[in-house]
Amino acid sequence: MAKQEKQKSKRFGIDPESGRLAIAGWPMPMPRSRAGRIGVGSALVLGGVFGFLPILGFWMVPLGFVVLSHDLPFVRRQRRRIGLWWARRRRKS
Repeated sequence: MAKQEKQKSKRFGIDPESGRLAIAGWPMPMPRSRAGRIGVGSALVLGGVFGFLPILGFWMVPLGFVVLSHDLPFVRRQRRRIGLWWARRRRKS
């Protein structure tokens, strides 16, 4: 029971125990290998660049950066910086 509550409390990011990507409480399986996660993250970012096409969307870019931030320190720092900026901006409103 406690594990389910912990998993539901994780709203955004990759859970290190289960290896699942959590977006707003929805868990999605991710590859356990570093190369697999980097491949999936890169594919999401590249697919998001073509968001004007019918199936692909711009929503893929931030999701790709979340996946990449699990393994790449530079992307992780940028994601944290943007997260802090967003939180400060919301507080001002």
